[in-house]
Order: sequence, then structure tokens, then C-alpha cells
Amino acid sequence: MHRLPLASRPPGPHRAAAAAHRSPQRTTTACCGRLKQEATPSFASLAVAASAAAERAATPLLAAAALLLSAASPGFLASTPSAFAQSEGAALFRKACIGCHDMGGNILQPGATLYMKDLERNGVATEDELYNITYYGKGRMPGFGEKCTPRGQCTFGPRLAEDDIKLLAAFVKSQAENGWPKIDGDGD
Repeated sequence: MHRLPLASRPPGPHRAAAAAHRSPQRTTTACCGRLKQEATPSFASLAVAASAAAERAATPLLAAAALLLSAASPGFLASTPSAFAQSEGAALFRKACIGCHDMGGNILQPGATLYMKDLERNGVATEDELYNITYYGKGRMPGFGEKCTPRGQCTFGPRLAEDDIKLLAAFVKSQAENGWPKIDGDGD
């Protein structure tokens, strides 16, 4: 029917009547070569008109975004880590974890590697559990969280922000599920 987006369509009769009801219109008459203004719109009516125009302009964009998101499979956005998140996770892993967990191993405790079978056996196979152990530490594993306590359980080195620990947990989970493929910075 209409091929133009809603915001660029000329107002129909019902829109023109609604607009006339909301704000007074300027009417001009020509008399002896002079234009005379009969009504001047108030600031409030201009604000209402601007808000309505912005709303009409945003509607097609929101509809397009909703259509694109509905076309994706339900868990697609939540379950697919972006390449950026993976590279950030790898960088954080190289910075904070690779000293003890090179290639997913564990130089201090051979039974506490980051391979899926050990993670499952030790009860830290989900991202939430990986987050908690990275934040607070456990046994020989120091905590890296900003609010980690007790002091003796936490790293004496730099602490990590909560978002960084979430990225690390997602990265470790992904690597464990894929058998720890080589990342830049792994030992040879």
C-alpha cells in the first residue's frame, strides 16, 4: 500500500485533525501585501510536536531491529561469544592465568586443570562456578576479585574487574569445551 516509511509519509486526514487538535496552527492572510499572523504556537506545543515527530521517525528503526532479532534463533545472541569477547578473554587469560594454567593445565595441582573432565570432577564446570573460583579463589587458587576476602586467599598482584572475570570465565568454559585449542601466548 504505502512504500514510504511512516515518518516520511504525508499526514492523512486523521493525522492532520489530531495535529490541529494538539497545537494551534499558524494562519496567514494576505492583505495589502502584508502577512498577518493570527496565532503563535507556544513553546509547549512546539515541544509536543517535536516529540511526536521524533517518535514517528524512530518507529521504522525499532520495527526493523525487532524483525532482525526475531529472525535469529532464540539462544543465538546469548550463547555465541563474539570474536571480540574471545580475544579479550584470551588476553586476560595470558595476563592473569597462563602462569599456572598454560594450555589449560595446572603446574601446582595436576588434578585441578582447566580441562572439562577435571572441571566437572571438581564442581566448577559452569561459567558461574568458574567466575566464583576466579573471584574468591579456592585452595591454592588465589582470588582475583576486587572485593576478594580473606586477604590470604586473594592474589597479591593486580585485581581484576568483575566484567573481566566474567570474560575470563566465558573464555575458560569455551576453551574447555573445545579441548583447549592453542591460543597466542601458549608455551610451545
